[in-house]
Amino acid sequence: MSQYALEVDFVVSLLEHTDVVVLLDNEAIYDICRRSPDIKRPTYINLNRLVSQVISLLTASLRFDGALNVDVIEFQTNLVPYPRIHFTLSSYAPVISAEKVYHEQLFVDEITNNAFEPSSMMAKCDPRHGKYMVCCLMYRGDVVLKDVNAAVATIKTKRTIQFLD
Repeated sequence: MSQYALEVDFVVSLLEHTDVVVLLDNEAIYDICRRSPDIKRPTYINLNRLVSQVISLLTASLRFDGALNVDVIEFQTNLVPYPRIHFTLSSYAPVISAEKVYHEQLFVDEITNNAFEPSSMMAKCDPRHGKYMVCCLMYRGDVVLKDVNAAVATIKTKRTIQFLD
C-alpha cells in the first residue's frame, strides 16, 4: 500500500470513528519551541512538554473543580458544529520559560491576542485567511472575567479575526 493510500485511510478513519480531533503538527510545535529564547535547538522533550501543556489544559476540568469548567462532552457540543467537521485547531500562548513565568507581568488582552496569532497555532496554518465557526478560549491561573470579556470585545471590534455570522 502506498504512503498516499495509508494517509487517505487514516483520514477516513478519523472522519468515521472520532467525535473530536485536536490537530497537533510537529512542524508547528517545533517552530513554537524554536522561537522561544530559552530553547536553542528544540528536542522531542521540548515538543512533548508543549503538547502536554495543551492536552493538560484541555483536560483540566476533568481533574479540577471550577465554576466555569467544561467536560469533554461540552467541548464536542460547543466546538463541533457538524459531525464531519470535528477537527479543532488549537493554539497556546504565551510560551515562556518556567523561570520567567513568575517574574513577567502577563495581561489578558495580550495573551488573548497572542492565542490568535499564526505563530501560536499548534498546526501550520494561518487562520487569518479563513473564518472561525466557533472558538473556545481557556485561561489558566488568576484571570478576571471582566478582563477576558474586554479582550474578546476588542478582538470582535478590530475585525482582524473573522467569525462566521
